[in-house]
Amino acid sequence: MSKRALQKYLTDLKKKEVEEQILDLYQRFPLVKEYYDFVFNPKEDKLIQEAKTKISNEYFPLKRKRPKARRSVAQKFIKHFNKLGVAPHLVADVMLFNLEIAQSFSIDRNVPDSFFKSMANSFTEAVHYVSVNGLLSDFKERIVKVYTITQDHDWLFEEEFSRALDIID
Repeated sequence: MSKRALQKYLTDLKKKEVEEQILDLYQRFPLVKEYYDFVFNPKEDKLIQEAKTKISNEYFPLKRKRPKARRSVAQKFIKHFNKLGVAPHLVADVMLFNLEIAQSFSIDRNVPDSFFKSMANSFTEAVHYVSVNGLLSDFKERIVKVYTITQDHDWLFEEEFSRALDIID
């Protein structure tokens, strides 16, 4: 169904019928419930803390022995936060937290080349996001610190990290 057809359908309904449909959606679909819960009671700090805990657990697990170190976990949170409309400075914080925790993880560990490539992608995305949302003054120090660590520890794909910084210069 197109947006236009939906709009026509909704205008033809009575207010009470629209309310009933929204309540039905709220009860049937967890994503709809989560959206309305967020809209009416945005506990952004709680969401961010939960995300950071789960991201940290990817690299430094509490319940299992081996870390999974999946970039996708952080990416799912970031995508979800953008859909919900979480404040951009909080999303940027999660993006940089993911990079910082990954750097802590990689010290004194033998990680595959794909790890460095995915972190280069994450760094590029974070720098771009910060730049587009006008948050550079708030996050420049953390961005530079992440970049400096990549250079000091001779991370692979150094040129991609450098290219990402060209956005902010």
